[in-house]
Amino acid sequence: MINRSLIVFIPAGYPTREKTVDFMLSAHADLLELGVPFSDPIADGALIQKAYFSALSTGFRLRDVFWIVKKFREQSDKKLVLMSYYNPIYRKGIENFVGEAYHAGVDAMLVVDLPFDEANEFVGVCRDIGMKNVFLAAPNTGEERLKAMDELSEFIYLVSTYGVTGVREKVSSLAFKALDRVKKVCKKPVAVGFGISQRDHVFELLNAGADGVVVGSAVVRLIEQFGEKAGEKIEEYTGLLNAINWY
Repeated sequence: MINRSLIVFIPAGYPTREKTVDFMLSAHADLLELGVPFSDPIADGALIQKAYFSALSTGFRLRDVFWIVKKFREQSDKKLVLMSYYNPIYRKGIENFVGEAYHAGVDAMLVVDLPFDEANEFVGVCRDIGMKNVFLAAPNTGEERLKAMDELSEFIYLVSTYGVTGVREKVSSLAFKALDRVKKVCKKPVAVGFGISQRDHVFELLNAGADGVVVGSAVVRLIEQFGEKAGEKIEEYTGLLNAINWY
C-alpha cells in the first residue's frame, strides 16, 4: 500500500464535509488518512481536537464521513485509510460500520484505541468484508508484539515519540532508533507519524528507511488559518513535502 509515500491526514467535516472533499483532492498525497471526529480524542493534540470539536458542534455525524468518502471516490482512486476511535464503530455495530466504510471506498482502517491483541472480532469482520487493517506501534513496542502486529497490518504506523500528535521543530532521535528497530522486525512497510511537519523531516525519515511519512497537524493548522480557502495552501504545502520531489 505504501512505498516512500507521503501520507496526509485530514479531519472529516472541518470546516464542512464539502470542503473536506476539496482538501483531500487538493493534497499531493500518495495516501490519505481521513479522521473520524470524536468527542474524546486521547491520541490527538490540540489542533486536531479543536477540529473534531468544531465539526461535531456544527452537526457533523458519522453518515457524513461515508458521504465524504463516496464523493472523494467519484474523483480519485488514491488509497484511503479511515482513522477512528473504537466508540463510533462499537455504537454503529462493527459489521455495519466496516461494511459501509468498505462499500463507500475505504481501503483500510486504523482504530487508534484498539490494541491489536484485543481486536480479534474487529479484524475478523474486516477480513470477511475485505477491509485491510493498520495498527499503531510505539517506540517501546516489544519485538513479539511487533511480529504479531505485522501479521495483521497492511503497514505499521510507527508513532515517532511518546505523547500526542502535534507540530514539532525536529524529529527526535527516538524516532530514528525506533524506526531502525521496527524495520528489523517487521516485514510490512513502516510509516512514521506524529510531529512530522517540515520538508527536512520527510527527507530524513525516508533516508533512514521509512516507507511512508504521515503529516497531519501541520495540514490541520492550515485549515484553521485559512478556513474554506485552505485548499490552495494544502496543495502548495504538500507539494513541497511530497517525496517524489526529492528523487
